[in-house]
Amino acid sequence: MKRTAIALLVSILVLASALLWFSTSRESIGGFELSQFLVILLLVGFGFYFAYRRFTSARRGEPVEDEMSKKEMMRASSLSYFISIYLWLAIMYISYETEMDTEVLIGTGIIGMALIFAICWIVIHLRGIRNG
Repeated sequence: MKRTAIALLVSILVLASALLWFSTSRESIGGFELSQFLVILLLVGFGFYFAYRRFTSARRGEPVEDEMSKKEMMRASSLSYFISIYLWLAIMYISYETEMDTEVLIGTGIIGMALIFAICWIVIHLRGIRNG
């Protein structure tokens, strides 16, 4: 239960800092910044969904994580790791071809990794885990 509260607190802090960043931006908001903000909102929503599932399981007296959810998380994390390697290779190639700041590239890579994990988890959760 303590880990769930920490995850919920982190999601709230990320949402608050993203809203603060978006509202205090002095420059005009371009497509790149808007897409980053939407991805952050998607990931925060993903965190709220996990916290909601854990709170409802705890309220019903069920275990917070069972074997199936642990296996789903392990499969999603391993698949997203392999896909993220290719993302970082693409970012390395882009960094040689463009003059983008290092901070922007690293931030995009981190947000991309989180988005890849979210997509992998959703696909594995909906498709299910096959034997073998």
